[in-house]
Amino acid sequence: MAESGLAENVAGLLCYVGGWITGLIFFLIDKRPFVRFHAAQSIVVFGGLQIAFIIVRQIFFQGFGYYGSFSVFSLGALLFDVLELIGVVLWILLMVKAYQGEKYRVALVSGLTDSLAGK
Repeated sequence: MAESGLAENVAGLLCYVGGWITGLIFFLIDKRPFVRFHAAQSIVVFGGLQIAFIIVRQIFFQGFGYYGSFSVFSLGALLFDVLELIGVVLWILLMVKAYQGEKYRVALVSGLTDSLAGK
């Protein structure tokens, strides 16, 4: 089995440090189930948030020049702020839980995470 050479809890924490990028790195280099789960969850959660940011940016901020509506721009800014808050809270929570040795599952993506991690 390929391993990163780190303790499982440290490797699990590091899966989240750089968002989906470090999740992908650990997913490829470390085959331990605990680390693989956290790597997969990092890819799904933070990759999904990245896609959501791109969609919000395209809908609200690209369209602002075409529509000129200040209320549309405000809604986009609000959605951006909500996504940022969700991202920061999940980032801290998931790093802490991984370091504590827990397999904390984010409810909305647990099915996709399990299938990616090979459960």
